[in-house]
This record gives sequence, C-alpha cells and structure tokens, in this order.
Amino acid sequence: MDDTGRLQSYGIENPKQHHFSPYSMNGGNTLAISGDDFAIIAADTRLSEGFSIHSRTEPKTLQITPKIVLGAAGFHGDSLTLKRVIGNRIKLYEHEHGKYPSISAVAAMLSTILYYRRFFPYYVYNLLAGVDDEGKGCVYSYDPVGCYEREAYRAEGSAAELLQPLLDNQIGYKNMENVQKLPLTKEKALQLVKDAFISAAERDITTGDSVLIHVIDRTGVQEHRFPLRRD
Repeated sequence: MDDTGRLQSYGIENPKQHHFSPYSMNGGNTLAISGDDFAIIAADTRLSEGFSIHSRTEPKTLQITPKIVLGAAGFHGDSLTLKRVIGNRIKLYEHEHGKYPSISAVAAMLSTILYYRRFFPYYVYNLLAGVDDEGKGCVYSYDPVGCYEREAYRAEGSAAELLQPLLDNQIGYKNMENVQKLPLTKEKALQLVKDAFISAAERDITTGDSVLIHVIDRTGVQEHRFPLRRD
C-alpha cells in the first residue's frame, strides 16, 4: 500500500503535499574581464522576481578592498549575507595584519566560505575581479560550492548564455580563423561590456535599468554607470 492508500485508510481523503523552498531567484547578471594591467567588473542594477521589479537601483557589486571588487547575482538574501561575511573577514584581516589581503588570498577565502556552506549553498553567482601584486588584471569565477579558477573573462547570472558567447567571440576569438588577435585595451573592454548588457537587456526581462561598471587598475577603482532599458 502506498502513502496515499495508507492515508485514505485512516479516513484522510485527497492528501496534499506542500513544498517549501528557502531560495528565490532575483535575476541579474555579472560580467568580468581582465586585461594586462586592468580588470573590469560590471553588473546590472535591476532587482526583480518573476515579472515584478523590486528595485531599479540595487547594486550587485561590492568593493571589498581598494583594488578588489566582488560581483554577486542570484538570490538577493544570500547575496547580502555573503557580502556581509566577506566584509567582516576583510576587516579582521586588515586589523590583524595592518594591510589589505591580495586578490589571490581573497579568492581562496571566498572559496572556503562557499565550501563551508556546501550542504546548504549560497544561491549566488560569484565573480571576483581586481589586480594582483604584479599589477596584472585577474578574474576568478566560482561554482556554488567553492570550486574556482582564474580566467580572462566570465559572465554569470540569468543571461549568462547570452553574454558568454559574445565574450568568447570578441575576446577569446573562439571559432574565428585567420583573424589577427589585437591586444585588449581598456577602452575596447569597456565598450564591449556596454554592448553585452545592451544585448542581454533586449532578451532577458531580469536585466535592465542600468549597469554599474568598475574599472580596476594600479591606482584603484573607478565607477561608471550606463543606462539600460527600463521596461
């Protein structure tokens, strides 16, 4: 006798099973590109759930040191919690050592934080961008349980399937033969970020309103804001 038959034998008709999920998908995208002496990380500012827009000005990036920026898109509640945990860890490191950690140290720390929650993961797509001790731009991408790698570029979020092929084509020169590979300049990378988000906003309803762009180099972080469609 199955569970339904057993319940009916007790006089309980038409039993219903209720499901609860602690997660919610709030959309949004992050994109990061590394160059020889710079890194760029950007994210749109729309916070939505389904067809409802909760905020048009919610940043999905966090500057955690003068030369490192974290991008986190997905479940907004987990994103806020993760940013708070990382911010506290950075402050403790700064008070203990009297300096900011390197981006490789922050990358390993974030991996440990995510792995610690592997049985109840943060529902967040994470990207870390900055410059290393040699002044070279670098980008780290993560999976939900903390596996990470250093990459030249990466897109994460609800429209990653639209953003990543563009980066593969324009930066990685994938499926392009007999093409002269030109060095990636800061101006070209910045324009590519804008074009990628404009394209994503046309196809993904959770992407829109504006893009917050962080350009990171030896001197620090510069912020740019670029408008997107608002419908």
